[in-house]
Amino acid sequence: MRVFMAIPLVSLAYVQLSMSQSLTLDVREATISSLHASLFSGATTCRDIVSSFIARIERFNPDINAIIALNPDALAIADSLDMRFSRGNVTGALFCIPILLKDNFDATPMPSTGGCLALRSSKPTQDAPTVAALRYAGAVILGKANLHELALEGLSVSSLGGQTSNPYDFQRTAGGSSGGTGAAIAASFAVFGTGTDTVNSLRSPASANSLFSFRPTRGLISRAGVIPVSYTQDTVGAIGRCLEDIATALTVMSSVGYDPRDNVTSALPPSTIGTDYTTYLTSLNLTGTRIGVLEGFFNRTVTNETSPVNEAMSSVLTLLRSQGATIINVTDTIYNATAILGTMDTQTHEYREELTSYLSSPYLSGHQPRSMSDLYALANSTSPEYLVIPAQHAYINSALRSSTGDIAYLVKQSLIANLTRTLRSTFLSNRLGAIIYPEQKNLVVPIGSASQSGRNGILAAVTGSPVVTVPIGFSPATASAPIGIPIGMEILGLPFTEGGLLQLAKAIDDRLHARRAPVTNGLEEIVEMSTTSYTYVPTIKPDTGNIPHEYPLGVY
Repeated sequence: MRVFMAIPLVSLAYVQLSMSQSLTLDVREATISSLHASLFSGATTCRDIVSSFIARIERFNPDINAIIALNPDALAIADSLDMRFSRGNVTGALFCIPILLKDNFDATPMPSTGGCLALRSSKPTQDAPTVAALRYAGAVILGKANLHELALEGLSVSSLGGQTSNPYDFQRTAGGSSGGTGAAIAASFAVFGTGTDTVNSLRSPASANSLFSFRPTRGLISRAGVIPVSYTQDTVGAIGRCLEDIATALTVMSSVGYDPRDNVTSALPPSTIGTDYTTYLTSLNLTGTRIGVLEGFFNRTVTNETSPVNEAMSSVLTLLRSQGATIINVTDTIYNATAILGTMDTQTHEYREELTSYLSSPYLSGHQPRSMSDLYALANSTSPEYLVIPAQHAYINSALRSSTGDIAYLVKQSLIANLTRTLRSTFLSNRLGAIIYPEQKNLVVPIGSASQSGRNGILAAVTGSPVVTVPIGFSPATASAPIGIPIGMEILGLPFTEGGLLQLAKAIDDRLHARRAPVTNGLEEIVEMSTTSYTYVPTIKPDTGNIPHEYPLGVY
C-alpha cells in the first residue's frame, strides 16, 4: 500500500494574508454555546471566529491531512452574518457556527469528490437538503474533509486527499470512512462536521478521536445530494466534541423532514417532525435503567490492541451498576458482527445502481463520469491510484457484476428482516432501554493496515437502528500517543428513539467525562496568527488529464 505524504492545504499562491489585525481568539474545544456567548456579548465578531478556525486549519492541517479544500465564500458569509447581527437579525441555532462537510455532501460552490481524483471536477448545482438546512440555521461551511475513497473503507485514505492521520497518534488512522471529519473536529478545525455511515463510518471516527456522533434511524434524515453507497445501509449524521452540539446538528439536519428525493423519509412518524433534540439533554437517574450488553461484540483475547477496549468497557459497566442500572448480558449467537457483515452486507449489490443514479443526476455539472462503470473504467485506464487499497479491486469488481435483482441480494434482505425482528424481540423481552458495546473490538489500526478490523457497526447499519457514540477512555500512553488511543462505545436503540439515547449518553458522559483533547505534536498550542483578513485568489484547475497526487490542494 502506498503511504501518502501530507500536503499543505493552503499556500500563498491561493491565499494572501493581511497583517492588519492580530487574533487571540482561542477556538480549541469551542462549542456552539461558547462561541455564541462570545459573539452575542460583543467580545468577538463572526469574521474573527471564522478566521481563527481557518488559521488553525492552516497551522495544523499539514500534520494530520484532514481537509481537502476550503470554502472560498467562508469569510464573505461571516461578513454577511456580522451585518445581520449589527441590525439585530440574529436567527438560527447555528448562527456563525463554523462546520465542515465530509467531501461526499453536495455544497456549492465546491466540488463533491468523494476523495476521488476522477471526480475532482464534479460540481453540484445545488446544496444537499441537509446542507441547505445547516446553512439556513446560520452555519458557516469552512470546507470539505477528507474521507476514505468514495466511503468504501475505514482507513481514510484517498487518491485526492491522501492519508489522514489520527491527531492522538500520527502513526494510526483516524477511523473512517469519515476520518477526515473526525480528525478535524478532534483538532478543533470546526465546531462539528458531517459524515456518512454505511457500516461504521460516523461511529468509527468518533470512537477513534474521542468524539460524540449520532447515526440516525434510517429515514429520519434525507440522504439526497450525498454520494451514495447503499440504499439499505446509508445514513448521514454529525460528529462533535460534545453532546449538545451533535444534538443541535441532529435537530437541524432532521428538520428537512420528508424529501421526495429520498423515499425512505416517507415513513417518518409525525411525532418526529420539528423535534428539538437538545431538550433531551437533561439529568437522568440511572436507577432502574435496563441496558443490554452484546457479548458477541467483544474480543476477549488479551493483547495490547484488545485489552484496553475491554478494560474501558468494564469500567463503564461498573459505573452503570454503581448508579443503579441493571445490566443484561445478551449472548444470542445471532449477535456476531463478523457473521452479520459476511452474510447481510448489501453494499456490493446496491453500489453500482446507487452511484450511477447519483453521477447521472441533473444536479451535477462539470466534467465527470456519468456512471459507476465509466468511473472505474477511467480509473483503471489512467491511474490505479483511484483505488488506493488493493482489496477494493475485488469489491469493485463484485459491485460491477452484482445488482438488486440477484438471488443472493434477496436472501440478504430476508436475513436482515429476521435480524431486525430478533433485535426488537431482544429489546422487548428484556425490557431494555438501550444496548451497548464497544464501537471497535480493538484500538483503531495503524496507517498501512489492510483494513479497519474489529468494528461493530454492522448491526445498526443493516437494521436501520439509531446509535449515539460516546468516548469512554484511552489506552495506555506510548511514545507516539502521549495520552493514549481513544476508545468509544455505541449506544443503540429501537427506531426513532434518538432522544432517549441522547439522554442516556448524557447520563454516562456526566459521570465519566472521558473526552480529552489531543496533545500530539503541538496540537494543544493556542494559535495566534495575523489572519483576520483573507483575500482568495482564484485558482484554475484543469478539468481533464491525469493530475498527480502532488498537485497542490487549495481553495476551490
